[in-house]
Amino acid sequence: MSRRSASCLRCCLVIFAVVSALGVCGPALYWRFKKSFGFSHSKASSSCPPCICDCPPPLSLLQIAPGLANLSVTDCGNNDPDLKNEMEKQFVDLLTEELKLQEAVTEEHARHMNVTLVEAKRVASQYQKEAEKCIAATETCEEARERAEALLIRERKITTLWERRARQMGWEGE
Repeated sequence: MSRRSASCLRCCLVIFAVVSALGVCGPALYWRFKKSFGFSHSKASSSCPPCICDCPPPLSLLQIAPGLANLSVTDCGNNDPDLKNEMEKQFVDLLTEELKLQEAVTEEHARHMNVTLVEAKRVASQYQKEAEKCIAATETCEEARERAEALLIRERKITTLWERRARQMGWEGE
């Protein structure tokens, strides 16, 4: 039964894919075939009357904004003293100013990096101290564990000795 339902599902998917493809590509193919067989010229010319337009002529750029037609920029910035001073500077002065700005940015970046480096060193030192504390505590714990293990082995030996003596004296144990 599952084979039959799987094949039915597969068939339905194929049909759905074909119908979807025709739905997407169908209109484009229809118009292409219609134009290629020449149906459009004979019916369109007889069924569509000529258009009668009573539209005003389009507006020109001069009619929309008369000030935009003057594209000369000779007097641009004459009223702005700051812009006038900037435009009068020599090319070398502009390059010198640009280099000074870049130097200031570089110095600020270096200062920021130095502050970040000092902070990173401080945090690393703090982590190093914490790590040393942890190592010392771990060593202390390890030494205590080793002593406890040695004492446990010694106690087991003594317990085994006493148990052996008790068995020799007639104790049967648990």
